[in-house]
Amino acid sequence: MKKLSLISIYCFSIATILPAQKNITVSDIWQKFIFRQKSPQNLSITADGAHYSSLENGAILKRKLIDNTLDDTLFVGASVKDFSDYKLSADESKILIATNEKQIYRHSSKANFLLVNKKTTTDIFKSAPQNNPTFNTQGTQIAFTSNNNLFVYDIAKNASQQITTDGQDTKIINGLCDWVYEEEFSFTRAFEWSPDGKKIAFLRFDESEVPSITLEYYKGEVHPTPYTFKYPKVGEKNSIVTVWVYDVEKNKTTQINTGVFEYFPRLKWTPENTLLVFALNRLQNEMTVLKVETLHATSSLLFKESRPTFVDLEMNDDMFFLKDGSFVRTSEVDGWNHIYVYSKSGERKATITPGDFDVKKLYGIDTQRGEIYYQASAKSPMNTEVYAIHFDGSQKRLISKNEGTNDAEFTPNFDYYTMRYSTANLPPQYAIFKNDGSVVRVLELNQKIQDQMKEYNAKPIEFFTIPVENFTLNAWIIKPANFDASKKYPVLMTQYSGPNSQQVKNDWQGVNYWWYQMLAQQGYMIVCVDPRGTGGRGEAFRKVTYKQLGKYETADQISSAQWLSHQTYVDSARIGIFGWSYGGFMAASCMFKGADVFHAGISIAPVTNWKWYDSVYTERYMQTEKENADGYRDNSPVNFADQLKGKLLLCHGEADDNVHFQNTIELTRALIDSNKQFDTYFYPNLNHGIAARYHLYTKMTDFLMKNL
Repeated sequence: MKKLSLISIYCFSIATILPAQKNITVSDIWQKFIFRQKSPQNLSITADGAHYSSLENGAILKRKLIDNTLDDTLFVGASVKDFSDYKLSADESKILIATNEKQIYRHSSKANFLLVNKKTTTDIFKSAPQNNPTFNTQGTQIAFTSNNNLFVYDIAKNASQQITTDGQDTKIINGLCDWVYEEEFSFTRAFEWSPDGKKIAFLRFDESEVPSITLEYYKGEVHPTPYTFKYPKVGEKNSIVTVWVYDVEKNKTTQINTGVFEYFPRLKWTPENTLLVFALNRLQNEMTVLKVETLHATSSLLFKESRPTFVDLEMNDDMFFLKDGSFVRTSEVDGWNHIYVYSKSGERKATITPGDFDVKKLYGIDTQRGEIYYQASAKSPMNTEVYAIHFDGSQKRLISKNEGTNDAEFTPNFDYYTMRYSTANLPPQYAIFKNDGSVVRVLELNQKIQDQMKEYNAKPIEFFTIPVENFTLNAWIIKPANFDASKKYPVLMTQYSGPNSQQVKNDWQGVNYWWYQMLAQQGYMIVCVDPRGTGGRGEAFRKVTYKQLGKYETADQISSAQWLSHQTYVDSARIGIFGWSYGGFMAASCMFKGADVFHAGISIAPVTNWKWYDSVYTERYMQTEKENADGYRDNSPVNFADQLKGKLLLCHGEADDNVHFQNTIELTRALIDSNKQFDTYFYPNLNHGIAARYHLYTKMTDFLMKNL
């Protein structure tokens, strides 16, 4: 049988017209979930780079990467109740099994972990659930946290050693992030094993003086159940964070002298067992990387980077070491995010990827082939490609072959990689490739979604630009069913608009794609615009919103709506806007400041005054309210509620630990005080994600049908 190449599969037409079009419903999307896309789940490539493990029907299986043949059954979990996840040791001889897993916040969870070793199953700690159990490289010990303390489990001895003893809820946390670190620095495990397995570096959070927030949960009891946690808002005290190192052999814990910094968002060990500590000042415009001498508990400067606005950790996080002690990292120091080589002493030596484009990810360095692998938007801000380049910046080669969004995961030896590819009009495709670019095996094509696009006559997403002042904004549009340019149509603008985000990209839109298609079937035009402050267009474009979050983004959305209103096919009296979280903040701001342009708006879980959001995020972009009073006053929707003219739907999860319900309550009060009529829905016991999607999207759809 002739083998079909992946490229030819990708290019398979999705434009075939079927005799009849089926109508999409909210129930189809959010109750029956008939449009659910697929992705390879729980696929973990093994250390040898030739196999992967996966969780399949309650068993952990090891398969060959090339042909998917079963090589071994690592564990059968039929006898383990609530088995939900697993982790392998580096040599894959031992497995950690997660049971009774419970979510804490957005990224964190706790569970009871079992160790599977030579077919025997053992609880690593029976006293209480654990967080983030992690094998050392040697597979002899497991570090974990429980009840805010750090522990080490010795596998041979079948015994746990408690490293810290002062952990206490809402006061002291060892080795686990507090709320704001988890949310804004994007990690939960605040400890790291050294490569030789002899030391553990960890962070200690003293949140005793951090103000508390209490959420109320309503469970049908006489009184609601309160849940209190520490949440620092703008200008308030953060946790006092210190860096510690535990010496496993000496059973000794030592605090590292780091000097005074507000934040320690990363701990990294070099291959030579040297600890590096990333530190930020409170305004986050200076990032210092410290080199720790663990023997004497001292630290010295490796390098420092500062920006006139803020150092974006997301753009400065990747770091890989060469054999001579030099290292490769990304930085936006030249105005675009690029890859640089640094000397062992921390001096920037060479730019590897010059040009007016952003590197999005640094996947790793292949010392055998002498190549660096990375993802970049080199051709267009709306596409991403995968590249390889030599350490001296020569012999750059394009690995991904398709226009759209490409993302890769390489095996440890870089012999193979898994590629995810999609466009705005093609659902995600997954395949395994050899390093030379040849296809090994197709994993998933989401053919069902492609068939449904034809069955429901989905309208293509089209890209275009909108002129605003002396520049253009990237945008996409879904035109209504049976579009006729001589007719006028209502427009719903959907957006997020947050710092360094991108909604206008040649990538699959996820489940909301089907809601937009449903609205298009009902005669609505859907438009998305990325305003100033969003990503992919360099630091100047990305950071123009500094100290004025919402100012330029709102102006750009209003200008875009005005431009649309002058198009012959747009009904200028029926332009609406929708957004969630930052997008909800923007929707409210546009409804008030663009009251003569927007006639209906949906604001979900919005920030309505920046002084009510967390310290790390808000101060990064806005400084404190004391330092930037005008920026806070002029860009908080609660201050402009009296300008509302159109129809507004305001929704929020009552137990939102991220953007507190306070934001919607205060905006509701301001609207009432201004005698403004509006619709509001709140969702008891639900957080920022509002899991009651069928109910919420039914309400949003009904609101649009009635008011737009």
